[in-house]
Amino acid sequence: MKEIQSIGILTSGGDSPGMNAAIRAVTRAAIFAGWKVYGIYRGYEGLIHGEMKEFTSESVSNTIQRGGTILKSARSDDFLTVEGRVKAYENLRKHHIDALVVIGGNGSLSGAQDLAREHDVTVIGLPGTIDNDLYGTDSTIGYDTALNTIVDCVDKIRDTATSHDRIFFVEVMGRDAGFLAQNSAIAAGAEAAIIPEDRTDIDQLAQFIGRGIRKSKNSSIVIVSESHKDGTGGALHYAERVRTEYPEFDVRVTILGHLQRGGRPTAYDRILASRLGVAAIEALKEGQRNIMVGVKNDQIVYVPIARAVKIDKPIDPELINVLTVLSI
Repeated sequence: MKEIQSIGILTSGGDSPGMNAAIRAVTRAAIFAGWKVYGIYRGYEGLIHGEMKEFTSESVSNTIQRGGTILKSARSDDFLTVEGRVKAYENLRKHHIDALVVIGGNGSLSGAQDLAREHDVTVIGLPGTIDNDLYGTDSTIGYDTALNTIVDCVDKIRDTATSHDRIFFVEVMGRDAGFLAQNSAIAAGAEAAIIPEDRTDIDQLAQFIGRGIRKSKNSSIVIVSESHKDGTGGALHYAERVRTEYPEFDVRVTILGHLQRGGRPTAYDRILASRLGVAAIEALKEGQRNIMVGVKNDQIVYVPIARAVKIDKPIDPELINVLTVLSI
């Protein structure tokens, strides 16, 4: 394997709080190792168009507390093509970049896997997504911050919900994974969570109505994962069902949307991102390639990217039971 002298860093897909802390950690750990670092702007789209510059330690000063990503992010249709990935590889060669660190979610790491397979590029992935849906790591960068943001919003919604006899459906992100909905429901004291993992098993709305509405409660809050790719589900869908099937209830909907992605990262996300960023450089020094760096039981782990993106990360059934017990 060629000795590494220069690396590139990019962020791809949806932004998540803590990405800047990860960029900072990768940059400074690489410089500490004696390597050059190139920041690549606008994700894979920027890589295709050569939008990059050499980073110094000062380039990432005063960034650990900032949300979003200083490297920007963009969707790239071109990178989905073989021709687009050829251009990306040519720009890596042009700048003599020996390894690429990709910070992003499932789609971003899948793209890194394609680039590595087609052009023998050394790639290290860092799990940067608020959805917490990457297999092989207990937590992803940004998940804790998003969870706290949701809980803060739901606390405020409950203030008005308790003033009226209403059911509030609060929609959160997580189209294919219910970690945000399930855990924010527990943390905010919601009466139910409607998550994609349960959609094929039971009628979650009927179950909630059957056990979750009673005269001793003057309001109810249900956390709902956003609508599925086929357009089903989501807070509006379930609210309309209540209006049709249970017209005796007064219903309101709040869709939290992109505010879940923003804000200053929590201490946990800053520490996680910092640990993973340093571990990414350690992995490269050890000769690792095409792996995602994660954390399991508070220990750094290396997970093949193929496993991280292809295996569904399960929700612990105990979490569902906890909410069921506590929502009576």
